Amino acid sequence: MRAMLLRAPAPVEQAPLVAVDLPDPRPGADEVLVEVSVCGVCRTDLHTVERDIPVPRLPIVPGHQVVGRVREVGADVTRFAVGDRVGVAWVHRFCGQCDACVEGRENLCSQPTFTGYHVHGGYAERIVAPSAFVHPLPDTLSDDVQAAPLLCGGIIGYRALKQSGLRPGARVALYGFGSSAHVALPIALSWGCEVYVVTRSADARARAADMGAAWTGTIDEPPPRPVDHAVSFAPAGSVIAPALEALRQGGTLALAGITVDRVPALDYDRHLFGERSLTTVKANTRADARELLAIAARVEIRTDVRTFALEDANQALAALKAGRLGAQAAVLTTDAWRAGGGA
Repeated sequence: MRAMLLRAPAPVEQAPLVAVDLPDPRPGADEVLVEVSVCGVCRTDLHTVERDIPVPRLPIVPGHQVVGRVREVGADVTRFAVGDRVGVAWVHRFCGQCDACVEGRENLCSQPTFTGYHVHGGYAERIVAPSAFVHPLPDTLSDDVQAAPLLCGGIIGYRALKQSGLRPGARVALYGFGSSAHVALPIALSWGCEVYVVTRSADARARAADMGAAWTGTIDEPPPRPVDHAVSFAPAGSVIAPALEALRQGGTLALAGITVDRVPALDYDRHLFGERSLTTVKANTRADARELLAIAARVEIRTDVRTFALEDANQALAALKAGRLGAQAAVLTTDAWRAGGGA
């Protein structure tokens, strides 16, 4: 099969992902082999390619927002059949034995493995994954390109709303308006919430308003009213203090990013006193993914997505890094390679 392989991390402008032929993967007894249709491009992929985060395995095929169809099932698999349309996400497997897993908090597993990070991911024509961590896609999510961003940005956006304690009818502020926030906004609106969006991009503010945000502004503009809940999707620590300051007493700010550049000094009275809370988001549970996909099946969630051919993965990541995607998300498609005989 054809794949985009990272042998050594480097700035994405140096095109560190190389097109290669790899042996077709074979599913183990509890695994499925998925023929990849599209794979979303995530900022975590960029962090991996440029080694902004530790890279546990090299060489590695990145990618963890896979939409495709089951091509083969392992001997013990009963959940899926050949031809089923499925999604493969960031979580490859939890150990199931550590304290967190036993307590039902599997996203805090002490020995997790992640797709496109510990095991080969979706920047390829085929991928194998444990059937217990593969997600059936509702028939109403029939557009592969639209479904792919749900499998990371969507799941994390949903979990971040949960971590903020958001309840129906409350007021919530979203800081940053990338792919995760584009999913979080319609979900919050479907719960009858009043949503404020804070972002430096004028185009993003206009889009948020078009999508139903009650107010939009920049980080230098305090929201018109204190909020009950807040989520920061920005990797910038400079957002934390003003976001906490915008909370009502008893409110919670959830940080959704896998990295934050710095945590600033906080003033106890202004930012934390009054039972304000600051929490983070780590990965997700399988229940989060099931709940998000069920919501997406009944709530219209559409993201502006730009498509790239699989062999153009370096260009897609470079556009993401430079902020010139011209869209809220990007996906790689295997169609061009298949048209050229790659499959």
